Amino acid sequence: MKIRKLVTWVEECLVEMDQDIHPPIRRALAAAVLKNPFAGHFNPDLTWLIDTGEALGALLVEKALAALGAPAQSYGKAAIVGEGGELEHAAALLHPKMGAPIRRALGGGAALIPSAKKRAGMGATIDVPLGHKDAAYVSSHFDAIEARITDAPMGDEIVVCLALAAAGRPLPRIGGLQLGDIAGRDGLR
Repeated sequence: MKIRKLVTWVEECLVEMDQDIHPPIRRALAAAVLKNPFAGHFNPDLTWLIDTGEALGALLVEKALAALGAPAQSYGKAAIVGEGGELEHAAALLHPKMGAPIRRALGGGAALIPSAKKRAGMGATIDVPLGHKDAAYVSSHFDAIEARITDAPMGDEIVVCLALAAAGRPLPRIGGLQLGDIAGRDGLR
């Protein structure tokens, strides 16, 4: 895997609608810009990308957890494929093996890791969806964080992102499953 750039950042929400948020809500994102060896040509065998997804999961969760500085309650992943690639390249990285090292590092994660993917050029944004790691129906944790790297992806690159959050949205009040009611057995409730 040839990584050109690693990017990590943290957001802290301190105030929402003139309401102080205690403790501040932290969200972290780690992204890697990597060379896409399949750009420009069709290859029926995407095993290399699938295996690379596992290695990226381990690397990005380490970076994101360090940046978050707290236990993660929510997670999400996304990828932007440069113009020379195809959406299936993003799917190969994100889906078959990326989740296992993330779940190991977080000590759980029964819920599906929400994801997004698209093909776009340099400076494109992508909203990385977030959901509670153990129970998908915790509505206070339905969220997203925007990712953008100004010089990526080039036509033969892929940007792969992992986002973690230490809490849900600020001031949640739409109801739904509450944190204290999570059973965490099936990833749904």
